[in-house]
Amino acid sequence: MRDVYALGTHRMEDQPNLFSARSPTLLRVLVLLVAAVALTGCAGLRDARPIDWWRNGFLVGPNYQRPAAPVADEWIDYDDPKLISASPGVEDFAWWQTLGDPVLDGLVQSTYAQNLTLRAAGQRVLQARYQVAIAVSGLFPQHQAYNGRYTHVQRSKRGDLTGLNQLNNRLPRPIQIPRSFESWQHGFSLGWELDVWGRFRRAIEASDARLEESVQDYDAILVSLIADTASAYVQVREYQERIRLAQRNVKLQEQSYGIAKARFDQGAVTELDVDQATATLANTKALLPGLRIQQRMANNQLCVLMGMPPSNLAEQISPAPIPTAPSDVVVGIPAELIRRRPDVRAAERRVAAESAMIGVATAELYPAFDIRGTLGWHANDFGDMFSSAANYGTVGPSFHWNILNYGRIANNVRVQNSEFSEQVALYQQTVLRANQEAEDAIVSYLQSQQLVATLQVAVDALEKASDVAVIQYRNGKVDYNRVATVQSELVTNQDNLAAAKANVALSLIQIYKALGGGWQLRCRPLPELAVATEPVGAIEVLPPVLPDDTLQTFED
Repeated sequence: MRDVYALGTHRMEDQPNLFSARSPTLLRVLVLLVAAVALTGCAGLRDARPIDWWRNGFLVGPNYQRPAAPVADEWIDYDDPKLISASPGVEDFAWWQTLGDPVLDGLVQSTYAQNLTLRAAGQRVLQARYQVAIAVSGLFPQHQAYNGRYTHVQRSKRGDLTGLNQLNNRLPRPIQIPRSFESWQHGFSLGWELDVWGRFRRAIEASDARLEESVQDYDAILVSLIADTASAYVQVREYQERIRLAQRNVKLQEQSYGIAKARFDQGAVTELDVDQATATLANTKALLPGLRIQQRMANNQLCVLMGMPPSNLAEQISPAPIPTAPSDVVVGIPAELIRRRPDVRAAERRVAAESAMIGVATAELYPAFDIRGTLGWHANDFGDMFSSAANYGTVGPSFHWNILNYGRIANNVRVQNSEFSEQVALYQQTVLRANQEAEDAIVSYLQSQQLVATLQVAVDALEKASDVAVIQYRNGKVDYNRVATVQSELVTNQDNLAAAKANVALSLIQIYKALGGGWQLRCRPLPELAVATEPVGAIEVLPPVLPDDTLQTFED
């Protein structure tokens, strides 16, 4: 976009110099008007002094500077050995590969190639790109048209010709006045408002910032989609594991129920043991429907992320263990969030756009200078319309100044200033939220690992206790209440352990999402990874990757 801007400026400079000694009249007008602007007492103009226009390179309004943002100096858990916070930070181009799961790698590629939300975001980038081209065109003549007209005139004998004939009777030589005639006309017209105060150049700045904002929004969506795909996949694996454990415990408790039933039939125990075994088994079976619901929902989310109608992905995602997250993670320093997170960069670009719009609004306070001209041919006979004698033309400078606007323009400048301040506050809030999301993910990642270690100890002990309790119950050394208690606790702790293992992986995913990793995929795709699924149904899905000169221009 900077090349486009430079191209537009260069072409403008190639035009004739209207401010040279060759145009003394226009120069005098400009000097007088600038002096009038400097001396005016209008409240709106006090905030837009011509001296700033001179210092800013013939641009009114403020020159943009990135606002300060509140960022922590270090992470809260910076001293934890599992957290590597050295700068420069992590290389997270393909962070999901740290989970070591080829199926996940293929799903991420499928999401990138097929997701419809990302495709829509790509179209918004193109729209912003076209808006920049429209803004650049403002530097050139804003009005240019080729016009043509044909007119047939029929005069009234009782109206128009009556007065003309009376006048003709007084002339020494009467003039033959036709009752009807034709008029042929065609030509060119041009109007060019000179960008004296930088209104069009500020508009280009705003459009350029919005284009970069749209690219950052595209990247932010890509970051979220990759994280959502990885999270949904981990959840599928989590529910597969929890269903497997519940089914295994159902078989274990069915065996315990068989023992209780056999002892009851032998008269060794009362019916209470059978009822308690029945209830324990039913409670464990009751876990399965809810887990299957959650697994199907995660499966459906994956389908939508990959741009396809919900379908059963059992063939592509056959049962397998929960992905194992590494024990430590490189997170860099908090200050890198401003550079790394696309949503933070998009918020900063919105601030830049609003800053430029202040200049656009401020320019309305000053007079606008135009050059207008026409070149055409006019004749009564079509055969004469292209002759040199039928040629006519006009050219000359003009200006207009909205001096009686009842404070409308000055208040519009104040509105733009307020919108700029609003975007600054939102940008700073975005930085704070980014810091919070990273801290939340970090503490969840660290504490989930400790939870997994603790639950693993409990599960190992309960598995041994369950085997011992069943043997002792069969031998009549303990009652069934001991068996039911141990097996119920085993079911709960095994289920919690599987959820905790998944939460470690999910927390790692959230760390990389909070750090803004993964958007680099659009700059450096991974062709070696096959697309995991094919779109089904009548939906046409195309890759959302945009031309290199649109997106890669904004890579860090």
